[in-house]
Amino acid sequence: MKKTFLVSFVGGMTTGMGNGSVFGATLMCFLGRGQFELWGGFGATAYNPTQFTGFIDWCMIVFGLAFTGIMMIALKRHGQLEAKKGR
Repeated sequence: MKKTFLVSFVGGMTTGMGNGSVFGATLMCFLGRGQFELWGGFGATAYNPTQFTGFIDWCMIVFGLAFTGIMMIALKRHGQLEAKKGR
């Protein structure tokens, strides 16, 4: 598990945050700003979930963490299969 954490984290966050940004772009195309009064900002205001940019940033973080979990489960199960195969 320790050996695969970095690979899982980098691969999961890269893939998940990429998918989160596509989700945000799709949301923007279909809804515009929707009910969000403000578009967002720089620094800490970029992570304010009541603003559009903050909502998308949080979506990207959640997608990234979810894909990291998926990667960790997949690599753990792959390791178990490889261990059985080597017997």
